[in-house]
Parts: sequence; structure tokens; C-alpha cells
Amino acid sequence: MKLTFWGAARTVTGSQHLVEFDHEAAAGRKILLDCGLYQGRREEAKTLNTQFATDPAMLDAVVLSHAHIDHSGLLPRLYRQGFRGSIYCTHATYDLCALMLRDSAYIQEKDAEFFNRKIRKKNQTKVEPLYDMDDAERVLDHFVAVPYDYAFHPVEGVEARFRDAGHILGSATVTLTVTENGNEKRLGFTGDLGNPGRPILRDPATMLDVDWLICESTYGGKTHEPAGQAKDRLAEVIGETAKRGGKVIIPAFAVGRTQELVYALDQLWNENRIPRIPVFVDSPLAVNVTGVFQAHPECYDRDLLNYMLTDDNPFGFERLEYVRDVSRSKELNGMRVPMVIISASGMAEAGRILHHLRNNIENPKNTVMVVGYMAEHTLGRRLVEKRSEVKIFGQPHPLRAEVAIMNYFSAHADEPGLLDFIEQHDRERLKTLFLVHGDPERQEALTGALNETGYDDVRMPARGETVTL
Repeated sequence: MKLTFWGAARTVTGSQHLVEFDHEAAAGRKILLDCGLYQGRREEAKTLNTQFATDPAMLDAVVLSHAHIDHSGLLPRLYRQGFRGSIYCTHATYDLCALMLRDSAYIQEKDAEFFNRKIRKKNQTKVEPLYDMDDAERVLDHFVAVPYDYAFHPVEGVEARFRDAGHILGSATVTLTVTENGNEKRLGFTGDLGNPGRPILRDPATMLDVDWLICESTYGGKTHEPAGQAKDRLAEVIGETAKRGGKVIIPAFAVGRTQELVYALDQLWNENRIPRIPVFVDSPLAVNVTGVFQAHPECYDRDLLNYMLTDDNPFGFERLEYVRDVSRSKELNGMRVPMVIISASGMAEAGRILHHLRNNIENPKNTVMVVGYMAEHTLGRRLVEKRSEVKIFGQPHPLRAEVAIMNYFSAHADEPGLLDFIEQHDRERLKTLFLVHGDPERQEALTGALNETGYDDVRMPARGETVTL
């Protein structure tokens, strides 16, 4: 096997790893693990999102860990450039991608249109969308949904298996097994791992033992705050902001993060621990995704199933409003009363959240609540860094709103969670760990922790680096 790291290599976004097989049963076959959109500086993103590690037309299959756009969002572009193979994922991931890839195509088209109409200078060339709605619709015809813990063959001579990663609905770890001359070799890919004990979803399931493991490292060197503290802090921030007469603006991924926040707010509402102010989920995608969550109770953990015995709708309460219509979204920015607005995208790089931030970050009464990891070179990261001024739609805005950071709501395992997960593998068999999906300082911290526990061969591959397994 040859393994080429092409995305999420020494960075957090744009997951993409090429596996090429040379054993007799699958000689010349190529599989892509994930096909994610890189999110960051416009020009850099444009370059990275239009290049693939191999000719898409020569690619046999994609094995998709989950639906987040930084893992699935380049699939329509892959199709546009000639890919016609199968895309394997879990059933819930397919249902989410059916919504998210269409939504991503819509955003690609609208953002290009907005830039060309409002921002582009005379000497600048027009921005073209990476892909359009037709590409998104057509690539969905190539999806093949399979259950957890079911052996399938993305190409002849290679067995694959999904197990629950506990990250978002339908998320999965991946193992690829090849057998030659009676010898079995196995490559593992964590995708993104969830934090044990998080609400709604089950904890990550143990993987099969592997010889090599591609492992996420988003929170290397970090430990999340306890769950109870997170709920208390959420109530505190909302209460304090409401007393000031301000708004709480929350950039949140439409998949997973939004539903966790709504579930926590539902509990706080029932416990009378937050003021009776309106809460808006302003994302048509999040509205549709919540419907997908409601359709997949087989992914729920025991705590949520028990909670539903007394509250049959954990994703809705009296003053919660899901916003679809763009005119209603615009009305929110004209309202001068305390409220909570949850809107996508999660890293504040596209979508309606940009309009809410543009209209609210200059007011010190307001709070921007950061509830997850923000990649480098994103607006979300600049908010985390509490810069005095940030650009939105190319225009500078002073940041006067309070910024509250709550990492518990991250859907990623922290360092203790990653170490516990890796420790479940057979140490004698696991030869090499490849750290991906993490900034270099986080990868270095996790490498140090792994070295201390006896793992000597831990690598941090760069984009374009190829290893022979």
C-alpha cells in the first residue's frame, strides 16, 4: 500500500488521504479517505480546493468518515473533475450529505455572486464557484450507504468496516484490510473522534486492531472542561448578556453542534435557568439537519433516550424558532431586544452567520460565543484571538462585543480522550501513528504524550507526503 496525505496535513481542515494498493487482488486500485473542503484564506483555499492527489477519473472509490463539509465538501468538485466511482458511508451520513452538499453548492454559488457584485474591484477577475447545484445532485447518485460493523468491499481485494466514531450523527472510524499470501494487514483511520460522555450520541466504539493508524489530533495537549461546567457557563453567558440588553451570537456547525446547543438550551429552559428570551436557529440547513437527527434515534445515547421519556422533543421549546426565510433572518438584525442567535457556518467563513456578525460585533452589549475549534486563517479564529478589528465581506469592523469561548461543545476528543482511544489498540501490532487534522503545535503536544506512553513511531505528515506501508 501507498498512502499520500493530501488534506488536513499539519492543519485542521480539508481532510483527504489517498490509498493506492499494489497487492495482486487490488493492484492499481485507488481509494480516497474523505474528500473535504479546505477552509481558510480565499486565495489559498481556491488553490487547495482545485487540486487532487490523483486524477479524479482514475479514482475507484471514496470512503467517507462523516458528513462535515471539511470531510465531504469537495465531493461535488471531485465529480466535476471526472470521478465516477462509488462513495461509501453510513446511512445517517448519506442523509446528512444529501442536505449538506446541496447547501454547500448553494453557498458556493451565492458567495461567488455576492463577491462579484459587491466586493470585486475593477482589476480583479470574477470568482467562480468551486461547483454548482448540478454537481452536488449528480455526485449523490454515487453514494452507497452501509451499516456500522458491516464488512464491505470498496474495491475488489480490500475489506472495509465502519464503527461509530461518536463525533456527529453517522460519523465512523474506518478500517481497510488487505490479505496477501495469507498475511492480513490493516490500515485504520479515525476520521474525527467524539468526546466520550457528550450528549445525544454514543461514545466512540473500539476499532479493530490495526498495523497503521491515521489519527486526528485537533485537541492534542488540551483537556475539555467538564460537561456540567459547560451547561453552567452557557446559562451564565446568556443571563449576563440579556441583562446588558444584548444578543448572544453563536457560530455553530449545522450538523451536531447546533443540535447539542439546542438540547442543552432545552434542558436549561425546562430547569428555568435561562431568561425567557427568544432563541433563533437561523440556518435552513440546521432546520433540515435537525429533522435527520429526529429520524435516526438508533444513534442516540441512553441519556437522551431516557430524557425523551419526559420531553418528547429535545430539539424544541416554547421560545425557540427555526428560521428558514431570508427576510426573517434579516429582521433579526433589526430587533433591539435580548436574544440568542445560532447560525452557520461553524468557522464563520460563509452563510448567514457573517451577516449577524457584521451587524452585531461592534456593540459591547453583545456576546459572540465560540463553541468549537476554529481553524487558522478563518474569521472564527480571529474572533478567538480577540483581534481589535476583523474583516467581514472584505470590510473592516472593530470587535467590541464580548467573546466567550466554550470548548466543551467541541465534537472532538481532547488529548485524554485520544490517548484512551489509541490505548485500546494492540501495542504489538500498531507500528505507526500518522497524526492529521491538527495544527502543528497540537500535533507536537500529542506526539510528546504518545512518546511518553511508549509509542515511538509517531509522524506528522505534510501535504503531498507519500509513505509505503
